[in-house]
Amino acid sequence: MTASADRPAPSRAPAGAPDVLVDAVVARVAELERTQREEDVDGFLALFAPDAVWVTGGGRRLIGADTIAEFTRSVLPGGMAGGSVSYDVEHVAVISPDVVLTGVRQTYFDADGRPTGRGLPSYVWARTTHGWLIAAGQNTGVPEDDEASA
Repeated sequence: MTASADRPAPSRAPAGAPDVLVDAVVARVAELERTQREEDVDGFLALFAPDAVWVTGGGRRLIGADTIAEFTRSVLPGGMAGGSVSYDVEHVAVISPDVVLTGVRQTYFDADGRPTGRGLPSYVWARTTHGWLIAAGQNTGVPEDDEASA
């Protein structure tokens, strides 16, 4: 998740957003990527605030940790069979010192490493006593015919 030759640093708003704040939410997105790749249901669910709102890639709105957990337990195990996913943070918007939005580019891959799908999710992170947690997320998929521009 950190900047590298293949993963540039995300843009920031405001431009002078503190590195420590940006690095913290980029690390949380890296944890989100890890939990999905490893099908770590409990780790994935630990990233959500109790009253989070999550919109799935299929457009289903889930409200609250219990509803998110029920859905996740039904789709994540086996969800990465035969493939993988990467998350690249493209933009970080600091809304306040305790609320940050990340704009992410998701790429799904088959077992041979070929891209099979893309997404452009946005996650709103809230700083809590338990660290940065997802308060709201929109897991937007990119239609196949739009993948070239995604």
